[in-house]
Amino acid sequence: MRPIQMVDLKQQYHQIKKEIDEAVLQVLESTVFIGGKGVQDFSNNLAEYLGTKHIIPCANGTDALQIALMALDLKPGDEVITPSFTYVATAEVVALLRLKAVFADVDPDTFCMSPESMERCITPRTKAIIPVHLYGQAAPMAKILEIADRHGIPVIEDNAQAIGADYRLPDGTVKKTGTMGLIGTTSFFPSKNLGCYGDGGAIITDNATLADRLKMIANHGQKVRYYHEMVGCNSRLDALQAAILNIKLPKLDTYNASRRRAAEFYNQAFAGLSPVTTPVVAPENSHVYHQYTLKLEGVNRDGLRDYLEEKGIPSMLYYPVPVHKQKMFDSVDLGQLDLKVTDWLTERVISLPMHSELDEEQLTYITKHVSDFVHR
Repeated sequence: MRPIQMVDLKQQYHQIKKEIDEAVLQVLESTVFIGGKGVQDFSNNLAEYLGTKHIIPCANGTDALQIALMALDLKPGDEVITPSFTYVATAEVVALLRLKAVFADVDPDTFCMSPESMERCITPRTKAIIPVHLYGQAAPMAKILEIADRHGIPVIEDNAQAIGADYRLPDGTVKKTGTMGLIGTTSFFPSKNLGCYGDGGAIITDNATLADRLKMIANHGQKVRYYHEMVGCNSRLDALQAAILNIKLPKLDTYNASRRRAAEFYNQAFAGLSPVTTPVVAPENSHVYHQYTLKLEGVNRDGLRDYLEEKGIPSMLYYPVPVHKQKMFDSVDLGQLDLKVTDWLTERVISLPMHSELDEEQLTYITKHVSDFVHR
């Protein structure tokens, strides 16, 4: 049996090595390392795949979130609602821009932001809402958008973990995650479902005026070189990463299908294992399983992790400390938080290996040892 990895990037690379190596060598031969046709081709290809009008590539997913907020021209102290049960970057950029993060609770089954909790967080100072499509499935966008529209608040989708996932709106329209709000953002960190071999990210919008503004912000606030119309930043997807992504993008649906097959194997193996709750997929969603995350009840989670490690099986806790309890927010007045579900989940979740290269032998080995520990 091959060694088990949380994400097996080497195995995936070996399957597409010839294509990747040729694409990288072409960039090296061209010596066009910043911008150029390859980056534009990837932007066009991603826009076509997502069914959106404008893609603004950038250096990473955190920059994508920051640039999206900068484009809204918010003022210090303006409030941005986001879940606390997510990676810190979602709220980190809010604090970086001297805005106020307001944390909403999440659904105990899907782990995504609760619209009811979100609506309770809205005040006259709320200027943006950032739902996170966590672990690979969409947040409840229909309800989130309905509430946001009613209050006149723009929505920025954090789609770092769910690229390729579908969401069915009430009218039957199917949209890709990242394309339903005013702005979407994503990450191409190597472990993502669509990952490059370094850092990379993108911003998504259908609004042409906003797209121009986003492009300017990502390029030092300039439209014409040396003429800076606004304060911006320097955030670019380099040509080498674009070349790699252009090879991997046509394979994304296949990769996601492989993740779903692995998830189904896990689901069947753990069916009837009462202390373990497998991922719940909302009926309007197609999950792409960036993570396969279990909820444990009455199981020694640390003991399970130690046992799996002894057996050569990695596992991860996403996320053991919610964002609102991170030290970076110690000095921030977070108000009267009601995040019971978030706090409850942080004590119970555990993620198992999940990637497109998992084979049946590995999955059988993983599920056997999880079951053996739970049955102790």
